[in-house]
Amino acid sequence: MKSFIFSLFRHFPRLRKQSQWHFLLLFPWFIPLISYWVVGDRYLTHLGTFLWATLLNLTIGSLCLFTLDQLTQWVIQRYPNLGQTWQRVWRLLLVFVLVTPCFVLGGIFIYETFHLFGYHHNPAATGQILLLNLAANLVSVGIDESVYSLNKWRENTLEKEQLKKVNLQSQYESLKSQVNPHFLFNSLNSLSSLIADEPDRAEEFVDEMSKVYRYLLQTNEGELTTLETEMTFIQSYFHLLKTRYGAGIRLEIVIAEPFLAYQLPPLTLQMLVENAVKHNVIHASKPLLIEIKTTQVGRLVVRNNLQRKTGRVASNQVGLSNILAKYRLLAQSDPIVTSDSSHFTVALPLMAPQP
Repeated sequence: MKSFIFSLFRHFPRLRKQSQWHFLLLFPWFIPLISYWVVGDRYLTHLGTFLWATLLNLTIGSLCLFTLDQLTQWVIQRYPNLGQTWQRVWRLLLVFVLVTPCFVLGGIFIYETFHLFGYHHNPAATGQILLLNLAANLVSVGIDESVYSLNKWRENTLEKEQLKKVNLQSQYESLKSQVNPHFLFNSLNSLSSLIADEPDRAEEFVDEMSKVYRYLLQTNEGELTTLETEMTFIQSYFHLLKTRYGAGIRLEIVIAEPFLAYQLPPLTLQMLVENAVKHNVIHASKPLLIEIKTTQVGRLVVRNNLQRKTGRVASNQVGLSNILAKYRLLAQSDPIVTSDSSHFTVALPLMAPQP
């Protein structure tokens, strides 16, 4: 029987780690007390009875702990978040209240059926055992939930700090990617080609370029911006791209008016448009089509046709990972990314405006 207990804890290391405090709490007082109430004075006066009754009850307790551990993990996996504490706690209480009496009454049934250690059923003792078991359950669930919630809070705090760093890095890289000499050179080169031949377009280009940089410099003021504001920026940004690439690039926008007041992280669309331009061939005979539209369930879909460049494109690490980090920092569901042989699509959650 002793070898069975060691085997149980050897083959289930997760049980041994997560329920260690249960085991330490159970053995010193709960198991001996239960054994005394079941066996009686013989438990304390006869060494053999003491050892074998303790070992039997410890085996039953170990099986009970293993069962509770499996069910506890199942509950935690379904309700892991701090905001789901109440759903998690009452289910854990239900598990403990239903499972532990089964093992207690099952153990008493074994004692009575086989007349172990001269056992005779005592309803009063059984009632005391069940009351003690209920109290132990309440304490156990309370300690379990306290430890879990504390660890979860620490994990969330650490993750939030890490995501803040990623978000700041994302904002920095987004700004840097637009103010770097390469982007500035391309913009000025486009402007230079317009000044002599099309001064009106050159003036319009300067106006749109100033809007782009103004938005980039002001975007760090908040975590969210409205879809309407973001779309105004992306149209100015696309104006610069259109001036440079001409018929090689197209933008189609279908935004339902009620969603214009919804919110999303700033520069999200710029990152997606920038990546589409960076990784795809842009030519008048093979235009790059970028589509931005809303869905009925409150998502913003950004889609472009795939015509990948043959050469390797260097990445400045601004892209989906930074967008994902921003949404996680805001405790929102992750964007959905899909890709097939012809299109690349990102579906972004939109956040309803606060009343």
